[in-house]
Amino acid sequence: MNRPSLLSASSVVAHLTRLNGDAALGWRIEDGALCKRFACANHLEAMVFANAVAYIAHTLNHHPSMHISYGECRVAWSTHEPSGITQLDFEAATRTDALRAAQAS
Repeated sequence: MNRPSLLSASSVVAHLTRLNGDAALGWRIEDGALCKRFACANHLEAMVFANAVAYIAHTLNHHPSMHISYGECRVAWSTHEPSGITQLDFEAATRTDALRAAQAS
């Protein structure tokens, strides 16, 4: 399996702009990871969402950090080897957004 390449800072900004579009509260860089907080109606919805993200992670063989609390699930994608943000993180974020959109419909 090929190791992903780190994206340059300008490439990360360009990808982030495309990913977020006009969303005011979209993905952001926090502690070297691509992060987003997803509001949920309650703890059960947050757990269901987190488990669905876990399935995405399994299919990509790329695993995020997640923090689940009542009414929220924070997802943070980053690559460990090499350490930083890669195209794979943006692919995972795109799939996470698509999942959330499908759950909302």
